[in-house]
Amino acid sequence: MTTGKVTTTRRPPWMWPLALLLIAVAVAPLVLQWLGNADDQRLVDLDVYRTGGQAILAGRPVYDFVTPAPQLLPFTYPPIAALLATPLAMMSWPAAQWVWTALVFVMLAVSIGYGFRAVLGRAASQRDTDGRAVPEWARGLGLPALSAVLMIACTYLMPVRDQIRFGQVDVLLVALCLADCVARRPAWPRGMLIGLATAVKLTPGVFLIYLLITGFGPGARQEQRRTFFMATFTAGLLTLLPFLVIPADAADFWFHALLDPERLGANAATTNQSMRGMLIRLYLPDQLTSLLWLALVAVVAWYGFRHARRALLDGHAVTGVALVGLMAVLLSPVAWIHHLAWVVVVLGALAGDGRDPVRVRVAACVWLFYVIPIPWWGVTIKAAEIPVLSPVLGKIVQNGFGLGALALVWLLGVWLPRRREVFRKSGFTRAFG
Repeated sequence: MTTGKVTTTRRPPWMWPLALLLIAVAVAPLVLQWLGNADDQRLVDLDVYRTGGQAILAGRPVYDFVTPAPQLLPFTYPPIAALLATPLAMMSWPAAQWVWTALVFVMLAVSIGYGFRAVLGRAASQRDTDGRAVPEWARGLGLPALSAVLMIACTYLMPVRDQIRFGQVDVLLVALCLADCVARRPAWPRGMLIGLATAVKLTPGVFLIYLLITGFGPGARQEQRRTFFMATFTAGLLTLLPFLVIPADAADFWFHALLDPERLGANAATTNQSMRGMLIRLYLPDQLTSLLWLALVAVVAWYGFRHARRALLDGHAVTGVALVGLMAVLLSPVAWIHHLAWVVVVLGALAGDGRDPVRVRVAACVWLFYVIPIPWWGVTIKAAEIPVLSPVLGKIVQNGFGLGALALVWLLGVWLPRRREVFRKSGFTRAFG
């Protein structure tokens, strides 16, 4: 393989402002819809964060306080999250909504920048590092236009739309974990962001497992080991800190609130697309449901983490992160649709550097699948009460996003490596991702 110089395309300075304007126009209907909603239906999860911060500022128990009627939602996050939410509590409610929504889009841009780094890098250049010319479609789009297209496309994914609708934090967690894993020369101690994400919302703790299995054992990487220790130290420090600042609230969370699954909402609701949520909707005996769930957790965790480790060792870090992100959704007892914001990273891993049209088409199909509100179609089919069709097909479609996440684990872990090999043997250089 020959090596050539990367030539960066010079583009008119007005292209980036035009790209930003295009993004703003395209996402404005979505933003205005949810920020213009009725007060009691507007960014309800952001209201939960602010409630936690307000409770601390007022000296009230964080886990005994709920948002105003009709939502009456309790604070369900670790106590460090309540401490970090105090700046939101000091803002007016309208200001907090706009600040948080802007932060969601910034973090989405960060996630796209890292997740689609391969194709964005090629769009910025006239020639690849191997000397091959960048395809006409990539040169024609250019980096600003392609960035705008990806930003708009990812915004309309249902898990990302729900970030804006509810004022959720998941895109922030995706950006933190992804940046920590794939940034080439981070300005922060690698592992610190994963530790922060884990301390704030527990589920990113799957990345500690990922760092553990890639930092120790055969083929282990010393850098992963150091990252694991930094992530564990950061998560531990931020977990212990509230015991010094708000000790009663910290004890209340770890020894009471955390053990109450009903604080998270109705576990059987359609929006819970975790494996446990799908099993609960079968309405089997509780003990059997628990046994089946634990068995599935063991199998899926072994399968997913094994392929995530292999992806990293083969040089495909984004694929590894995408697999671990899916583990955070599937293995969790409760995983709402907005937790599937990891689909952004999945799409980046599937698309790679954009040279393989098969991978691009598969990524487009996955994108479309998660744009359409498929689980709610299942609810409609079940409500039709058509014999056999409603209880069987309706339930399958209702679990569509969770079953889709399981399929994505196979797609990333098995199909994608095979596709890379086929593409390589066809005479092209490796498609990164």
